[in-house]
Amino acid sequence: MRHAAGRWRAALVVAGAWLAHAAAWAWGNHALLSYRALEGWPTVAQAPAVKAETLDDFLRAQSGAVAALTDAQEAWARENIRSYTPRPERLTWVPQPQDTDAERRLAFFRALRLSPKAPLALFVQVDPRHPEATAHSQPLEPEAVFNIPPSKGATQRCVALQPGQPVTPLAVLASASDEPDYGYDIDLFDDNPGSADYGLGPQPFGNPAIRISSQAPFHMGFFHQGAVFNALAPAFARSYAQLRVHQYTTLAALAFRSGHDYWGWRFTGLALHYVQDLTQPYHASAAPGERLPGMVWANLLDKLGFPGRKAGLIVLQSNRHFVMENYQTRRLLASAQAGQDTVLEQALRDTQHDASYPAWHPQYLRDVVAAQAHAAGPATDAAIVVGAPARFVLDPAFDFGAQEDAIDLDADMRRQLQAQRDAMVAAIATLLRHLGAHTRNTVRGVQAQVGLTP
Repeated sequence: MRHAAGRWRAALVVAGAWLAHAAAWAWGNHALLSYRALEGWPTVAQAPAVKAETLDDFLRAQSGAVAALTDAQEAWARENIRSYTPRPERLTWVPQPQDTDAERRLAFFRALRLSPKAPLALFVQVDPRHPEATAHSQPLEPEAVFNIPPSKGATQRCVALQPGQPVTPLAVLASASDEPDYGYDIDLFDDNPGSADYGLGPQPFGNPAIRISSQAPFHMGFFHQGAVFNALAPAFARSYAQLRVHQYTTLAALAFRSGHDYWGWRFTGLALHYVQDLTQPYHASAAPGERLPGMVWANLLDKLGFPGRKAGLIVLQSNRHFVMENYQTRRLLASAQAGQDTVLEQALRDTQHDASYPAWHPQYLRDVVAAQAHAAGPATDAAIVVGAPARFVLDPAFDFGAQEDAIDLDADMRRQLQAQRDAMVAAIATLLRHLGAHTRNTVRGVQAQVGLTP
């Protein structure tokens, strides 16, 4: 029996490794989501402008407090995150008076176990609905803000900020909410090429040989798969999304309390990314459209020399995720450029359900956000199967991600029956309504730590 359980466990882990790679990105451009979710909310929309500040200036002023906070964050993670891999003592930040800016920054990154190559540059992403707000700013090349090449069809347009330049909290939050996809969580595990040597052990899921896949355990959380799944694949419990949210929200509170409001908003925006990722069913479930026995059976067949079912499962789950991401990103971009609203923008701005959720608490990401997304998985997957062209979501021989640049999804969707399109759009709008509420509730949670009432 023990050997049989081991074979099932190995099979399931193989499935998750590839499915996690397929969903390494969740929502495309998070800034498009955050601009719309926050632009009509007075707490952010009416907040006074803040002065841009470099990370080096912030760390120079607050090195002692930040270093102490990173130790408190580590203690919290060991106590509260399931299957957490503790930070080695050698990564503890002990500030020294003679530290240079570069040494201080590296020590900060090591204490957080964040990519040492993360630029954290001064920038904002252009809001395509209001490009006039940044029309006179200097455009930035991707390498100034990205640690990795942008994804295919990237929609980000970034412009530079200067130290001391006034900037709206809305622009800071929306821009920072997209940043973690710029390579901040890349190459952190021991078996990644170019590993940062942070003592995280082997990558628990996702393919460690594929660079973008190495961020998956920070951007996904399979918290609600059930006891059988957890017993067969215990490595899937090693998600670091909660770690990032706790790190950034507590850093934001420290920055606000110490008068560094720019970094208060910037760290809050960074936390938003992981919250928004976990509203995505393909990030909160190993395979929303597939039951556990089917996943295991596909991988057992693969081990017996019949790889077709497993390969098809991987492609279909990947295609459905990419279809949803492509559609919502392109729709939001086109609507912003046209200055128009659709049900997607209306869902993001809808504040009516914000108070229906529990107040922000340290386990909000796992117990509220991920639980809701996991529960929505089967219905979301079914709506995409019904609403999108069949060749994109039912044909395992078609790889949407590989051909995405040549696909005009809008045109293809217009050829679908109206009821089919409406089903898919309604499912996406429901998820975006959740995302908007959890985005605002995260900001509320940070402000509550500072003693403010949004």
